[in-house]
Amino acid sequence: MEETRVAIIAVVVEDRSKVPLLNDLLTENSDYIIGRMGVPYDKKNISLISVALDAPQDVINTLSGKLGNIDGITAKAVYSKV
Repeated sequence: MEETRVAIIAVVVEDRSKVPLLNDLLTENSDYIIGRMGVPYDKKNISLISVALDAPQDVINTLSGKLGNIDGITAKAVYSKV
């Protein structure tokens, strides 16, 4: 079994029309997702999403990169030391 890491991908959505693309990528990686939480922040017209994962590091890096490459979305991964 491939070694996995626990991480959180922090996502800032500035263009809500891109959410379907974001959801497609999350669905493709749903086997690795522990949970997710989204918080709409209407005052600034953005959404903040945290996605908790237990996945191989390359899967986390790839997902974070693909999310961050969507115009109007920023994504960064933070890894557990465990």
